[in-house]
Amino acid sequence: ASHMQRIAVTAEGPGLDGLVDPRFGRAAGFVVVDAATMAAEYVDNGASQTLSHGAGINAAQVLAKSGAGVLLTGYVGPKAFQALQAAGIKVGQDLEGLTVRQAVQRFLDGQVPMAAGPNK
Repeated sequence: ASHMQRIAVTAEGPGLDGLVDPRFGRAAGFVVVDAATMAAEYVDNGASQTLSHGAGINAAQVLAKSGAGVLLTGYVGPKAFQALQAAGIKVGQDLEGLTVRQAVQRFLDGQVPMAAGPNK
């Protein structure tokens, strides 16, 4: 699968039917979905949650290692956004209140604009 087909969603727990975690850096983890098969794997972000500084940057590094090309989330701070951009990961924001599955579907339907900058 190409880079763009791996979509990471900040999630309150593993699986497609949990809610999107609105916070990027301090999200519990990421559900990484293969767009072609909808196969999901869970990447724990617990290490970032314990950091007093740099949680977003750490989370961006975790995501880069997962091979995801797209991040769907609620809010991304400026430093985290820069780190994601540096890793070549596109960002879709303001998806809080949806399930992981709904967020991915919305992205696949072309309804999630890719952010040019952080929204927080």
